[in-house]
Amino acid sequence: MGVLTKELRERLNKVSTTNVSDALDALGLKGSTYGIKRMYEGCKKIIGEAVTIKLVAAGLTKSTTHIGVNAIELAKEGDVIVIDNGGRIDVNCWGGVLSTGAKYKGVSGVVIDGACRDLDDCIELDFPVYARSTICATARGRVMEEATNVIISCHGVQVRPGDVVMGDINGVVFIPQERLEDVIAKAEELQAKEIAMCNDIKSGMSMKEVDKKYNYENMLK
Repeated sequence: MGVLTKELRERLNKVSTTNVSDALDALGLKGSTYGIKRMYEGCKKIIGEAVTIKLVAAGLTKSTTHIGVNAIELAKEGDVIVIDNGGRIDVNCWGGVLSTGAKYKGVSGVVIDGACRDLDDCIELDFPVYARSTICATARGRVMEEATNVIISCHGVQVRPGDVVMGDINGVVFIPQERLEDVIAKAEELQAKEIAMCNDIKSGMSMKEVDKKYNYENMLK
């Protein structure tokens, strides 16, 4: 069993990726990504432990299985598959067949530092996909899977198997597994502070008054 208990998952589900990103900053941790976003309207929020895939250009490694097959087999219910394709958007590395396999294995979603395709299938399956872009071109003859469940990089953020992944309308963040409870607690604290600030504004307090009351510029300290 991994670090993401039912209770911690429920607590994470009540905060946003922006709360988590702020918490990571406050704790001196790196985990926020840029440019990876949900690929279709209505794409669900995802939370889960990472099962990772490292891709390389075709011909640089030998592979006996197609991209993603091993990761889907390894994944537990609720996990998130994370693919490192170096941010490439000129080639696909995840599509409809893999989404079907992942959906029926109980995988929560996929995060791709690269491009995907077959979004119509993903929408029909209600399978969450977070990526940089979409493209028609197949992975075959272009990229191959070098390794599964190894340390990878996602937009410069180190992601290890078992680290916690969260994606929503704002983007994608990664939480180091050994700091999960610290990050959640900080995210909850910061969220509560922002809610209090907004409530004060709605009650008639000026923006300047709220800024002073909550030390807004330094709220992460």
